[in-house]
Amino acid sequence: MSSLTFSHTVTERFLRYVTIDTQSDPESPASPSTEKQKDLGRVLAAELKAMGVADAHLDDYGYVYATIPANTDKKVPVICFCSHMDTSPDCSGKDVKPQVVKDYRGGDITLPGDSSQVIRFAEHPALKNQIGNDIITTDGTTLLGADNKAGVAEIMDAAHFFINNPQVKHGTIKILFTPDEEIGRGVDNVDLKKLGADFGYTMDGESAGCVEDETFSADGATITINGVSAHPGYAKGKMEHAIKIAAAIVERLPKEGCSPETTSGKQGFLHPIGIDGALEQATLSFIVRDFTEEGLKEKEILLEGIVKDVMKDYPRSSYKFEVKEQYRNMKQVIDRHPHILEYAIEAIRRAGLRPMRTAIRGGTDGSRLSFMGLPCPNIFAGEHAFHSRLEWVSRQDMEKAVQTIVHLAMIWEEKA
Repeated sequence: MSSLTFSHTVTERFLRYVTIDTQSDPESPASPSTEKQKDLGRVLAAELKAMGVADAHLDDYGYVYATIPANTDKKVPVICFCSHMDTSPDCSGKDVKPQVVKDYRGGDITLPGDSSQVIRFAEHPALKNQIGNDIITTDGTTLLGADNKAGVAEIMDAAHFFINNPQVKHGTIKILFTPDEEIGRGVDNVDLKKLGADFGYTMDGESAGCVEDETFSADGATITINGVSAHPGYAKGKMEHAIKIAAAIVERLPKEGCSPETTSGKQGFLHPIGIDGALEQATLSFIVRDFTEEGLKEKEILLEGIVKDVMKDYPRSSYKFEVKEQYRNMKQVIDRHPHILEYAIEAIRRAGLRPMRTAIRGGTDGSRLSFMGLPCPNIFAGEHAFHSRLEWVSRQDMEKAVQTIVHLAMIWEEKA
């Protein structure tokens, strides 16, 4: 249990940060995809500078970099704490109106801006661990942005703690806030040489106490169908409609065990995310997810087998099947550096929590950072029901995340 004294600023920071619209845009080719992400970046850089973090700055690509210098004579590996500033395109992040339910006593939480939006106790089992805590939600008209502004606020509060408690020994700490994580581009333009870290931790996980060293491996699959066009009034025996071919492919996908809505745990899936086209040509876009590369390959073979089978009914049409690697399971990298995870588990214990190792049914910036040379597991930020209007986080979980960051930096110094 912690013997340190904390005067937390994390909740006040979080309530301010979520009101800044930072939604990313997958259709935009720009970096960052939306300029408004820099609005939060400027605030964070200015607040870090005001704390005394001299090198804090926002770069042209929307990344915030900062360094808290070491205050020990030991040679300690440089560690980085990272969170993303953008919110999901899946749900509006504009004009977020956060609500604080103080001293939660259980039961459903009806959101005041839209009474049809109810955080139901029966559907959110994590609420049973929040009795007596302060729950932060939206008014029900937007998402909250705890994914990942909870992590951002936690890192900022930890930075505030280190600056104001120089007696707490630590090595050099790097801070990195990224744009565009929600659209898979979170580290496209990160400068790892400038960052100068040896190991990292993303603060982007769910329940308090969780640490994650495993993610999905991910590919994108694109199927382009070239049909046969004809005037619809004279099409008998001639037309082969590309959209109908695409629809037939989707219809033949497995109904159980291979889709997001029928899988959990370590099961992967095939998931159509877009269909676009006209009579002559149509495009189907899929994401493919599994915890092993063998599992990815199996699903891609299954998908192309479905395409080939459908195409037998359209002999004059053709298709193109393309697979693009997106990211890989970071466990392949983390397993080579077991102490990174061991220190995180010990830090969670020192914060007074029971550590839980879990796997992410998704990816984080840490997935790609790990393969770029910065091994980077994921630590809880306390966010729940992310990408939705029912998103929530508790004040107490965010405070425990701050304490975990502080203890983690201390452990790296102790072990050096």
